[in-house]
Amino acid sequence: MSRKTKEPKIREKVKFTPALWITQLVMLGASALFLAPLLIILNYSFKTKKELYVGNPLALPQSLNLTNYENAYKKLNLEVTFFNTALYTIVSVLILALLCGAAAWAIARNKGKFFQFAYLYFIIGILIPAQALFLPIYIVGYSTGLVNSRIGVILMYVATNISFGVFLMTSFMSTVPVELEEAARIDGCSIYRTYFTIVFPLLKPAMATLIIMQSFQIWNDYLMSSLYVSTNRLKTLTVAIQSLFSAQSSDYSTAFAAIVISVLPITILFVSLQKYFIKGMTVGAVKG
Repeated sequence: MSRKTKEPKIREKVKFTPALWITQLVMLGASALFLAPLLIILNYSFKTKKELYVGNPLALPQSLNLTNYENAYKKLNLEVTFFNTALYTIVSVLILALLCGAAAWAIARNKGKFFQFAYLYFIIGILIPAQALFLPIYIVGYSTGLVNSRIGVILMYVATNISFGVFLMTSFMSTVPVELEEAARIDGCSIYRTYFTIVFPLLKPAMATLIIMQSFQIWNDYLMSSLYVSTNRLKTLTVAIQSLFSAQSSDYSTAFAAIVISVLPITILFVSLQKYFIKGMTVGAVKG
């Protein structure tokens, strides 16, 4: 018996043309431009006040000083503010993922006028500036007793972000084969089982994109959370960081350490889901 020998794959050599070199240089320059502020903030977070104001602003700190992080932990009341921010973000994103996926599935699979109007309704919600919603949102929240409550903050985030979530998920839903749903229906699957066992697992890239983008929005939000929250026990990280700046004095060294602390969780989330994020942003866009 003759054994089939595997032929080694020959990798094509990339030809570095002048256009490719220029593209690479532009991309490196853009990367450095976006990375520089992050490195500067990280550098400043380890500096003392004397090094920050007197020394060279771009020089490295003389020692690995963790005093700024200790001060940030105390001044931000980190145990409370971090828990609040994480709670608002996680619960709001989970609700958005469930609602947006189900709504997008219904809109994409039904061609009736009601569903077309619903899709148009969500598109109009994206076009309205968030600042224009501050007064009606506060009036509704105050009249229903949802101001200064965790449930109110979560519902406010869900209501203001659901339009974009439905739009994103509906665009991706066109890539999900309808034949799989028809086969499940023939096998006797109910509509709920079809969605959660057939459709929902296929939405991982879009769900990852939705989770990352909405988590960025909610975790870093300042305007909406400051509008709905006025008590210290419900404040978020961004609202607490703003308290480090005032017209009389500002604690920049502590503020830089606080910014690093607030950025770390969302950075870890993006690194964990970036593979699905890139796929979710491109698959729906190239569907013809």
